[in-house]
Amino acid sequence: MTTKRKVGNLLGLAVLSYLSQRPMHPYELSRMLRDNGDDRSIKFTHGSLYMVVQQLVRAGFITARETNREGQRPERTVYALTDPGRAELRDWLHELVEQPRHEYPQFVAALSLIGALPPSDVSALLRRRLDRLAARRAEIRAVVDGALAQGVPGLFLVEEDYRLALLEAESAFVERLLDRITDPETDWVRLWADFHGRSAP
Repeated sequence: MTTKRKVGNLLGLAVLSYLSQRPMHPYELSRMLRDNGDDRSIKFTHGSLYMVVQQLVRAGFITARETNREGQRPERTVYALTDPGRAELRDWLHELVEQPRHEYPQFVAALSLIGALPPSDVSALLRRRLDRLAARRAEIRAVVDGALAQGVPGLFLVEEDYRLALLEAESAFVERLLDRITDPETDWVRLWADFHGRSAP
């Protein structure tokens, strides 16, 4: 059963995770999130990060430890993880790893409405999608290979492996769908084309 959390934004989970290493200020958290490629998994801006930090403070998961200033720079508040925050991090990760969650991918939404386009258009669009999926797989493979060559342990690249698996599964699905659309023996494609007043592709 999914828990209703005091802070539900996944950016909050990332903040808790980084603060479990050591206290930091939001600017440092932002830099680490970007340097470690977490912005590929969790969407955030400078403003949203500060907002989540304040939510975590109000929830009692992190606390302001000190405020300091370097030269002419603005004051920076360093935040530390609390014991309840450490428990929340552990519990939240347990839930996300263990429990599949229904999500709403945009491609699934497009597939549910795809009959609004004629099959000949859909065939051309899907072929272009396959090209883009192949390019994205190549890009991620290059990221993984480059990181491994620099000595990054595979454990810290597991989300990229997952992205590759999803892209490979999607590519296989799109190829099967294209085969069905272009197969003259597929009855539903004829009906689909007739609906749009066109011949089957």
